[in-house]
Amino acid sequence: MNHIIRHSGVVESIEDGCVHIRITQTSACAACKVAGYCNAAESKEKIIDVYCDDVAAYSIGQAVVVTTTGQVAARALLWGFGFPFLLLVVVLFLTWLLTAHEGWAALCALASLIPYYMVLWLMRDKMSQQLAFSIE
Repeated sequence: MNHIIRHSGVVESIEDGCVHIRITQTSACAACKVAGYCNAAESKEKIIDVYCDDVAAYSIGQAVVVTTTGQVAARALLWGFGFPFLLLVVVLFLTWLLTAHEGWAALCALASLIPYYMVLWLMRDKMSQQLAFSIE
């Protein structure tokens, strides 16, 4: 999982310490094992925010290559899909065992995702640092 993931893109805009890069989906996404679960695979174009200190080195319209590691991609999949699925299944079975009512178990399992995604949203700044892209 230490391979480098690269996407060619174009600088869309530049703000304080952040370069917004538009990437276009390439045929490499079709060969990716997780392409069916990746939001980038669902759309033709995506804007990636890359935080860097040297934003003056880039200009709007400049062609760049955005990179990240396979480890970062795996971590993103784990936070986005793995943990919520595990939480859903655990709450579903625990509630079903405690109440023996399938409807309540399903409702509680779905409701358990609300605080999970709220915590992720509250931690979005920290997560964006851990799940970061860089410009090559």
